[in-house]
Amino acid sequence: MDAAPSLPLLAPRPCAARRSGFTLIEVLIVSAIVAVLAAIALQSYQAQIRKGNRAAAQSYMMDLAQREAQYLLDARAYASTETTLGYAATPADVAPHYTISIAAPVVAPPAFTITATAIGAQLPDGGLTINSQGTKTPSEKW
Repeated sequence: MDAAPSLPLLAPRPCAARRSGFTLIEVLIVSAIVAVLAAIALQSYQAQIRKGNRAAAQSYMMDLAQREAQYLLDARAYASTETTLGYAATPADVAPHYTISIAAPVVAPPAFTITATAIGAQLPDGGLTINSQGTKTPSEKW
């Protein structure tokens, strides 16, 4: 009887040095690392944006407080609106992030409180307040 035909041997796999491309695991690991770094960068970016918005509101509130002091000298009372202090509206860099209100009750001695209430994406940062005695709250935000 004739010998059984021999089966062709499988070709050997190429060695790692000649292999090109990436394995699925390598791609997944790199994707996970990039996702983590992007999440950290996004949070830092959003925190800096909120900080910049807060600085704009603080600057506006300080200007309102200075105008209140001048208004007290002129009118012997504090103003209760931004319009009375010379602003037609809240500035464009503050209005999308804070609602500004002025409370100036008729009391002796005169007093005022300017409050910036955070809105929209600024909500996590919270509100700001300054009063006629110069007290700024919350103190860690000033």
